[in-house]
Amino acid sequence: MYNIIERYMSMLKKEDVNNFAIKKNVFLSENELNFTYEFLKKNWQDILKNPNVFDINRYKNQFSEENFYKVKKIFDEYYQKFKSFI
Repeated sequence: MYNIIERYMSMLKKEDVNNFAIKKNVFLSENELNFTYEFLKKNWQDILKNPNVFDINRYKNQFSEENFYKVKKIFDEYYQKFKSFI
């Protein structure tokens, strides 16, 4: 499973992040999109290795209030869905 995720993350583009967000009804500003993309590219391995340590609330100031609420909701949804695999 890790290898599949690693391959996907190596090919991830900023447009992929934006398209996913739009599908989830999250319309990121350019700064929010840049932050999210760079954060994911840089930290995905640490998040997978230690998902219980990751605190999304630390990044609240990187998003508008509305977008943070939506991003947090999506994170929680996917964490619940996939936590048994990580």
